[in-house]
Amino acid sequence: MASEQEQLKAALNLMRRMPPNQTETNLNGLINLVPDLTDELLQRVDQPLKVAKDPKSGRSYVLCDYNRDGDSYRSPWSNQYFPAIEDDDGFMPSHKLRKLEEEANYLFDKYRHLYFEGGHSSVYMWDLDEGNFAACFLIRKDVGEVRGLQGGAWNSIHVFEVQDKGNDQFLYKLTTTVIVEMAVDNDTVGEVDLSGSMTKQQSKTARLDASTGTGHLQHMGKLVEEMELTIRNAIEGIYIQKTREVINGMRSQANAQKSMLANLMPSLSDAIGKHGRKMNATM
Repeated sequence: MASEQEQLKAALNLMRRMPPNQTETNLNGLINLVPDLTDELLQRVDQPLKVAKDPKSGRSYVLCDYNRDGDSYRSPWSNQYFPAIEDDDGFMPSHKLRKLEEEANYLFDKYRHLYFEGGHSSVYMWDLDEGNFAACFLIRKDVGEVRGLQGGAWNSIHVFEVQDKGNDQFLYKLTTTVIVEMAVDNDTVGEVDLSGSMTKQQSKTARLDASTGTGHLQHMGKLVEEMELTIRNAIEGIYIQKTREVINGMRSQANAQKSMLANLMPSLSDAIGKHGRKMNATM
């Protein structure tokens, strides 16, 4: 019987080969098959983000595995879990980190408004060993029907690991995954699903400077902005352009076949005529 590590590797390889627009359905199927890997799979497989409303603050927040505890999710606005967890035993950041998380949510909400003009954002932070910490910056932006697009969404997941290197030097390790959902259905191209995902990593060592007010959020915010720009350009310049080239190639090939058939018909008619005249001459 395969070990748990082998099962996890096989499950992750399978998920990488499945359609991105069916990630949630396929992941639930795998969890039903190997329930012992539930936590590992939820942590390692990025899913399209969901949004819920904080009944206490009245504000929407993004759901992911980084603010989940069992079947409950923590809101960054009220710092409470919904549905409520018995005995208030849910995972919480330290007091100092919570202050940084509150500031990050305020600033990232402004960033989302300026760059996306809508959607929802959330930032979650949690403590690691030896004074280090981790953070997750999330954005979910839905797009309605426009120019033949039946619907779509942008999901960006930025996960930081921040390590204290001493002397106010910190190493910021960023892993970003962007999941794009695009469903097209019109008379020109028919029904097409252009959903996909892209993951990139980047790291940077930087110093905190109290004299200039340069802190963690300045360094992390700059990395997030640069990474989102890089991935947006990559998706537009490589993924979408390549799809357009393939479609145009298919159309060019179809036109070439039509032209070849059009040229073939006169030649065929001429050959048949010559053959008929030859047959008449021999009779």
